[in-house]
Amino acid sequence: MSEVIASPSVRALAGRMGVDIAQLAKDLDRTTIAREDLERGPSAAAPAGDRSFWEVDHGHYGPVREEPLSRFAQVAARNLAAAQALIPAVTHHDHADVTAVEAFRAELKPEARARGVKLTALAFHVKALARSLRDFPRFNASLSADAKTLILKDYVHIGIAVDTAHGLMVPVVRDADRKGLWQIAAEIADLAARAQDRKVRPEEMGGASITVTNLGGIGGTGFTPIVNPPEVAILGITRTEVRPMWDGDGFRPVAMVPLDLSYDHRVINGAEAARFMVGFAHFLAEPLRMLI
Repeated sequence: MSEVIASPSVRALAGRMGVDIAQLAKDLDRTTIAREDLERGPSAAAPAGDRSFWEVDHGHYGPVREEPLSRFAQVAARNLAAAQALIPAVTHHDHADVTAVEAFRAELKPEARARGVKLTALAFHVKALARSLRDFPRFNASLSADAKTLILKDYVHIGIAVDTAHGLMVPVVRDADRKGLWQIAAEIADLAARAQDRKVRPEEMGGASITVTNLGGIGGTGFTPIVNPPEVAILGITRTEVRPMWDGDGFRPVAMVPLDLSYDHRVINGAEAARFMVGFAHFLAEPLRMLI
């Protein structure tokens, strides 16, 4: 790579941060480094002196093989590292009763077959999120780069995290608050299928109000999703389980879905997160409310 181009002030800042300008340029595959690269680049999360933790001869301890990360995966890794380093995130863990959602889905199966649409539980989560964002506008916001201004959005776009062979992709369901369940379900299926084939268009990515990441089809009882900047929150979902719930007279089996909401504590406090999840759970417990 040719000599790195950076202003004297950027070089001085790099020196104070312990960032190796040449290595950062190599990691970013760039020849020009600006101040924001120092703040967001991989070396900002791990100063040059810490690289020794990774520079290990693993073959010394036994057989190994190398598998180069795709360019897509490298970009995702840098973004995740920067998000984890820069956002003071907290995760709120909760459960929601989805008995009514599952009963409603079963009732709609004949119509779903007739429409050729798979009505998944995720469609209900997206619809409930859309309604909740209207009720709690601070969750539908982004911080300015200097963290001095909160940008409140008058649109509701929901990012859908999709696990693909080439890495995590997050296509977006636009204007989810103005769409019905059938349209949301159809769009989720379409975006997920095209993400697997890397056919999602650039304009179908980015600009989300919040992201939802669903591991329900795989398993788990909870996790801590990483906030996807510039969003201020992300909702994680794991596998629905039947739990005994006391109704005053005895225990009854209830379908409960584990929910994990990670949020930027600079914008959202714990009480707000708890209230948001209570409202979200109410929509799932009474799904007809979210459709009105």
